[in-house]
Amino acid sequence: MIKNVSPANSGLLYGVLFGVIMILEFVVMYVIGMKSLVNTSAGAIVNIANYLILPLFFIYLGCNNYKKNVNNGFISFSECLKTGVSIAFVAAFIYAAFSVIFNLVFPEFINEVLYISKQDMISKNPNISSKEVEMGMSMIKKFMNPLIVFPVTLAMYSFFGLVYSLIVGAVLKNNNPQSI
Repeated sequence: MIKNVSPANSGLLYGVLFGVIMILEFVVMYVIGMKSLVNTSAGAIVNIANYLILPLFFIYLGCNNYKKNVNNGFISFSECLKTGVSIAFVAAFIYAAFSVIFNLVFPEFINEVLYISKQDMISKNPNISSKEVEMGMSMIKKFMNPLIVFPVTLAMYSFFGLVYSLIVGAVLKNNNPQSI
């Protein structure tokens, strides 16, 4: 009896791994100190890893796993999309949930981020008025609200997952001739 595994379910493990790695990066950055990482190459490397390298890597691994271990060497374009978006969605869900819980447990973190953002805003534009600073800070506060952070993170990573799945699907696609 052959178990029928959906493409989305086959990528679940890779999504969990991706989400845990993003959490570990966040924790390491928090322990090191965010002030020392703002506008540095370390902060840029973490952003590039989280938004480009890791999603592509885990989507490729998930699609390749489905192709080789689940579907006898075949994967369609739509199966790549299902696998990739599910990986990105699961990772985003884990990371967003952690972020919301972290901000509830450590509310001083939000104040620290606001302080760093304000200092950065003033240093980049010394002629900025206090009204403009307050307007910018109110926007940052709004976007740090858990009711906004959670869905925006899910939507953003799902979109990136879709784009990267298109790329991976173009590379890995191998349609089963019997399914046509």
